[in-house]
Order: sequence, then C-alpha cells, then structure tokens
Amino acid sequence: MEQQTSSSACNSELHTSVINIDGLKASASCDHRTVERWKVDDIMALFELPFNDLLHRAQLVHREHFDPNAVQVSTLLSIKTGGCSEDCGYCPQAARYHTEVENEPLMKLDDVVAAARAAKESGASRFCMGAAWRGPKQRDLEPVLKMISEVKAMGLQTCATLGMLKDGQAEQLKDAGLDYYNHNLDTAPEYYGDVISTRTYQDRLDTLDRVRSVDINVCSGGIIGMGENRAQRAGLLAQLANMEQPPESVPINLLTQVEGTPLHGTDPLDPLEFVRTIAAARITMPDSFVRLSAGRQSMGEAVQALCFLAGANSIFYGEKLLTTGNPEAEDDNKLFAKLGLKKI
Repeated sequence: MEQQTSSSACNSELHTSVINIDGLKASASCDHRTVERWKVDDIMALFELPFNDLLHRAQLVHREHFDPNAVQVSTLLSIKTGGCSEDCGYCPQAARYHTEVENEPLMKLDDVVAAARAAKESGASRFCMGAAWRGPKQRDLEPVLKMISEVKAMGLQTCATLGMLKDGQAEQLKDAGLDYYNHNLDTAPEYYGDVISTRTYQDRLDTLDRVRSVDINVCSGGIIGMGENRAQRAGLLAQLANMEQPPESVPINLLTQVEGTPLHGTDPLDPLEFVRTIAAARITMPDSFVRLSAGRQSMGEAVQALCFLAGANSIFYGEKLLTTGNPEAEDDNKLFAKLGLKKI
C-alpha cells in the first residue's frame, strides 16, 4: 500500500513497537491506513537468508501462532465465468483474450448450494464464490446475496470475490452473512502497470477499505511468477504486512500460464523462490492464514511439503480453481496423511 503522510501524531504505544526477527528489525510508523512494520529492504533481507535459516525462522513464527500440523481448507467455485471486461494479463476470463474459457451466466442458486454441500462433505470449512465481473451491478449482487445466506446457513464460512465494490455493497454482503471478501493486490505497486491497466492499485485498496469498514474479514494476496523480480515480490508482501490490519487470509498464487493470455510464455519461477515467498509471508504476517492457491497442481508433493514447513496453513481444495486445474481432493487427502496434517 502506498505510504501516505499524516500530520496527526501516532499512537505512542504503536509508534514505539518494533518487530525483531533475529536482528532484522521493522520499525513502526502510522498514518490513516498503513503501519510501516516492514520495509521492503527488511523483507529482502529475509529472502536472502540461507534457505534453511529462513525456513527455521518461519517455522518458529508459525508454531508461536498456529498449530503447525493443521491446515484450513477452502473450496472455490466460479459462480459466473468468463466475459470480464478487465485486461489482467494472467486471466483467461478476460473477454479480450482468445482462450478456451467460455462466457457463462450466473449459476442457479440450487446448483451453488449443491456444490457447497459437496465441499462441506469433503472436508472444506470455507466456501468461496467467485464471479468474473469488474464489479457487481446491483442486479448482479442480489442473487449472490441469497447464495451467501444459503451457504452460511449450512454452517460453512462464506467468502466471495466479485471484483470492485461500490459504496453500500459491502454492507449488503455483511448483512447476507459474508465472512471473507477476497480482493488480491496481485503484485507490488511498481510492477502493477505491467500486468493490468483497466483498474488502478488504488481501486483495489478502496475495495479493501470498504470491506474492512464493515468488519468483513479481508482475504488478499497476490500472484508470484508473473515476471516480477525478488524486490517486487518483497514489495507485495510489504503492502500486505503494512496494512493497518493485515489480511486475515493471504493467498499466494503461483502463475498458472494459460495460452492466449499475455503472460503465457513467462519464464517459470524457481520452486524454491516460491517457498521463500511463503516463508517471508509467514514471518511478516504471523497472525494471518497463508494459503497455497493457484499453481499447486504444478508443484508436486515435495514443494508443497516445503511450503507447509515454511508456514503455509491453508489451501484451496477441489479439482478446479475458477477455470484452472487444482489437485484432486483425494490427492490432497493422501498428501495430508503422509505429512500428518489435519484439516480444519
């Protein structure tokens, strides 16, 4: 989040607090929406630690704040697919790109409820509904509100990702029973324009402000492997970690390249760099759930195991994430059994 100056004095207790991870310090300052707990240089220093030292530190932080063998399980359903007017360079749902994703209408309520029931029976505790909109119109939002209410009544946590929200829409989502709203920052501010031009970084921050203002939990992270450098990966984490209240859930996606999108053909990210990113996210956001999201299908069991060791404690569960593949639920169950992990 871009730092903004403020003439008002900081809360003295907050201003003097210091996060110290084995000598790596992050000073605190404040303005109306950010707290500079972590400088980008401090996060870069984490990235540059020897791999074993970084994972050790991340594991210590993880054990201090979470059960190290428990993983929160969410399921994501695309309730409205394709036809989006945005130009996100990674997304096969953009109408302007020639991909195999077809434009589909909003799903029927009964079909969404059936999918949520199946997710719960498979062990998911949270059900996320995603729609390929720049932002929902009121006529779009009303049937989604009913979906949220029905899924909530089943005893599942509810999450939605619907694009940018206008004034008053977050309040409606809250009243319907929404627990989490997902809106990713995607990348660092200085790299954002290389990926997206149809909405600004500030547009994303404004939606997160609307969500936070009505006490809906924030789910916000980014996509790694879009051609950004390490400093820009650190910059993304700094934006998230320095929010006045960091996101409760931080999805870290590995770019899934889809033919027909501008980012298809990007050099693949080294898997160990992805693990480093997970570890840095855990250290800088100790109270947040750090989620392995898109890209798990290409990682293999060993890399996923390292990610759990580095502090990841949430996954998307099921064979599909919106339009891209995901490990089969049975494969995840087998991996959890091998690692001694339990679903929560």
